[in-house]
Amino acid sequence: MKNQGVRKLLTQLILVLVGCVLFLPGLGSVHLFDWDEINFAESAREMLLTGDYLTVQVNFEPFWEKPPLFIWMQALSMHLFGVNEFAARLPNVLCGIITLLTLFNCGYRLKGYRFGLLWSMLYACSLFPFFYFKTGIIDPWFNLFIFGGVYCFMRFTAPEHRGNAVWQVALSALFLGLAILTKGPVGLLIFLLTFAVYLLVNRFKLRFTWMQVLLFMVITAGVGGLWFILQIIAGNYAVVQDFIAYQIRLFQTQDAGHGGFFLYHFVMILIGVFPASLLALPVFHRSVLRDEENRNTAHMFRWMMILFGVVLILFTIVKTKIVHYASMSYFPLTFMAAWYVNRCIAGKERIFVWQKILILTFAAIYGLAVALLPSFDRLKVHIIPYLDEFTAGNLQAVSQWHGFEPLIGCMLILTTTLFCIWVKRTGRAVAVLLLGAVLFVSSTMFFVVPEVEKYTQVSMIEFLELRRGEDCYIYPIHKSYAHYFYADRQRENRLADSAILMRGQLDKPCYFILRHTRVEVENFEKDAPDAKFLYAENGFAFYVRIPNTY
Repeated sequence: MKNQGVRKLLTQLILVLVGCVLFLPGLGSVHLFDWDEINFAESAREMLLTGDYLTVQVNFEPFWEKPPLFIWMQALSMHLFGVNEFAARLPNVLCGIITLLTLFNCGYRLKGYRFGLLWSMLYACSLFPFFYFKTGIIDPWFNLFIFGGVYCFMRFTAPEHRGNAVWQVALSALFLGLAILTKGPVGLLIFLLTFAVYLLVNRFKLRFTWMQVLLFMVITAGVGGLWFILQIIAGNYAVVQDFIAYQIRLFQTQDAGHGGFFLYHFVMILIGVFPASLLALPVFHRSVLRDEENRNTAHMFRWMMILFGVVLILFTIVKTKIVHYASMSYFPLTFMAAWYVNRCIAGKERIFVWQKILILTFAAIYGLAVALLPSFDRLKVHIIPYLDEFTAGNLQAVSQWHGFEPLIGCMLILTTTLFCIWVKRTGRAVAVLLLGAVLFVSSTMFFVVPEVEKYTQVSMIEFLELRRGEDCYIYPIHKSYAHYFYADRQRENRLADSAILMRGQLDKPCYFILRHTRVEVENFEKDAPDAKFLYAENGFAFYVRIPNTY
């Protein structure tokens, strides 16, 4: 027992080190991406600037789309490390490390050392889960809190119940309250829908006391409703009303720029949680639990299956389609992959030929895509004539490729091929597959993404950075949050009335950012006839209106 405890502790220390090595390098080497990364970071910046930590703001006006917990984390990080990309993303690095430890310990408690390690590594080495821990978006913490709430409640309902039921109910409620405080009531909705389906499947058999129900409700409402209660006490009823209206609108309508086809999330999870998604596929097409002797494992498997289905169906119904909306499904999906791989290693299941073909096909597509990138600047001349004006302008940018990018893609293809060859030695084969996947995604994030970004927003952000410290207004014609954060906007420069900025009397210069398309330029020049053209670069056009007093 003592040796097992030392081994477990050593593994957890190694996981912390692995998380640091995987998620910290290059954290600030890419600008924050519009919209989601920048608007949260901007809210944190304005908290530091105004000293108002209760009200989430953008452009020094209440921003009612999100509660403040994650933004508080970013504000603390920026207080310690400065207002920059590294500080904005650091909270999710910590979330990544905590997630690896959480999955290892949950898996260890359920089925032992190997299963815990498999679950942790399958999560870390899959593409989208890895990617999100290097971003500044809310979802990694939101998902972790929801998982904590579901897991503690799952333990409370386990057939071979162990531990203090009151603590499990209280912890479940605490985590769900934190989820609400991170992103809103959808965190509780996911849990309630999952619980409702579980009750239905379990024929409404559940042992509980009404004191446990009351405890759950009080803690969830107290923690999750804290910010809303404080807003009401402060008299900010409108912020709460706008927040609720926004949550309803996300379900009923398609948010601008965030549409998608009906099975959008199914496809995104299949291709984005590679290789875990493909390793988990066999659990969906037959009764895989028929030989599972451990009742608690079967119990958790059912909870994870229900959670996975609820998340996918819920966000398929939601009209707004954003890839990270369904990222909560990464937890149950990687659980199922770990469960199946663990059985394969034990000789109770096998990796099918069709799985090997799919895994190799996906690896070939990803690997070739990265391998061909250094040739993109030579090939894009043949693509540009078929693209819209804005995208064609973006592609006028030139990246400085290192020349070894093909090795990154080839490495993924090679390790996947070795997996297919060694698949009968499942443990070694999966280790090679995961090593190849994590080296591929980490190398791509470090070396490739900064170059790809040059084709998107770099010219705009460089223009904004030149405006830092200048007493001026800035107005993008298209929706953007970049000008607030990267131009370090102050309260006195917050004017955003397009009629005044384009045609009214100004007291300071106003810069305009347009997508460099014929229609947008013509419309702007009609609306702001005295604006002076500065220059156009990589899909963007920049103008300025100067007051007559200058």
